[in-house]
Amino acid sequence: MIEKQTDAGSRRVSRRFGKIRTALLIAGFAGCFYGVFPVPEKESPEAMPEKAFAPRAALTDSVTLQLPFAVDSLCRITDLSHSLDVFLEGLELLLSGRDTVIKIVHLGDSHVQAGFYSGQVMHMLHDAFGNAGRGWISPLKLAKVNEPNDYRITSPAVKEWIIGRCIQKEPGCPWGLGGIGIQPCSEVVDFSISMTPDNGAGYAFNELYLYRDETATPLFPRTEDTAWVEAVRGIEPRAPHVVVDTFRMALAVDSLYLNSVVDRQDTASTAGNSAGGYYGFSLKNGRPGILYHAIGQNGAMFVNYTNREYLHQLSLLEPSLLIITLGTNEAYSMKFRAPDFVAQMNSFIGLVREYMPSAAILLTTPAESYRRTRNGYVRNENISRAAKAITEYAGANGIACFDLYRATGGSNSCTEWKKANLLGRDRIHYTKEGYYEQGKLLYRGLIRLKINQQNRVSGESV
Repeated sequence: MIEKQTDAGSRRVSRRFGKIRTALLIAGFAGCFYGVFPVPEKESPEAMPEKAFAPRAALTDSVTLQLPFAVDSLCRITDLSHSLDVFLEGLELLLSGRDTVIKIVHLGDSHVQAGFYSGQVMHMLHDAFGNAGRGWISPLKLAKVNEPNDYRITSPAVKEWIIGRCIQKEPGCPWGLGGIGIQPCSEVVDFSISMTPDNGAGYAFNELYLYRDETATPLFPRTEDTAWVEAVRGIEPRAPHVVVDTFRMALAVDSLYLNSVVDRQDTASTAGNSAGGYYGFSLKNGRPGILYHAIGQNGAMFVNYTNREYLHQLSLLEPSLLIITLGTNEAYSMKFRAPDFVAQMNSFIGLVREYMPSAAILLTTPAESYRRTRNGYVRNENISRAAKAITEYAGANGIACFDLYRATGGSNSCTEWKKANLLGRDRIHYTKEGYYEQGKLLYRGLIRLKINQQNRVSGESV
């Protein structure tokens, strides 16, 4: 687990904020990185006896859809090699009431970045198997791009950032797990992380993990907070130059403020010109269930993620299942050629298997959309070619596949999406409601696969 793999030089500090310990505050947080601040020993999670939870309700693939053109019989995941069986067995542990966390990473392009498609899948999986936390969140708005609506990451102290994104030929700064990196143009660095009142309801957290470059300025909780906080710094041996800072709270909170200044009442501070960037956060709540990390970048293609250092970092999230939603941007090019696309896909999958050998892979195809031309909008025929390439590649390489293209009607289904007012203005992206429908279909595919596995196991045991 990421939080357990800190180097020998890791330092801890835990504190209860209050007047009686103000005098120890500076020494304590300075000791977090350069010395030891003694704290009472606490029982580690590993030493705790396994908890018993009530078994969850039986699964059902019943989903209310607003897509009259969806093809129910095709809303299934193809996995002839049973590559997802280990992942499905993990889901069975949750259904039986075991205290475990199953991690999923959903990697993609703008369809994932917006958070509606992936968010729908996440919420439905949480309802079925348990909510282990919000998972990955990125400072997307600080990088001047759109951000999901269930959280906010702001920085009151920093007015300007140097930005690096995986889609850029010459990023302004290194980028990390979320496909972005932001480097402050300021001596003081801060982040305010909060769940939004409505869309983020139910995602309070008591563990926050900050992923940053090793040269980025360390951050601390503000002294005004009353919650007990334990801070742990850990350089990741699996990903050189990456630091994972852990903050654990005694009680679940909806927000946390981190600052490079140890104590504003004192001159002591770690603030300085940060030479490194910040990549994002992971939020957990300490409960069993699904931890769903959605990572998307507008304009992303397979080639943008085909990077050894990036896959090194992504492996830190330790996914049991990696869902890949890419292909739309490749298909938008007039120069699209299926053999080139397959070669790009194969290069990426090769690195995934090298750095995440235990992760099951689920490829998804894009739904049909339009292309803008001088004469107006026309059906993007490359989408069907990309979908065919993805499904054939998956079948030939023993990889599971969810064919969203065919499940939503296949050829000429873009006219149905438009007729149902589920396409966006650019006719490439979908409306919020359209993405919700796609999320329901992917969820249904996963549940049907799980039910089939249960039936298969039950049949074998008879």
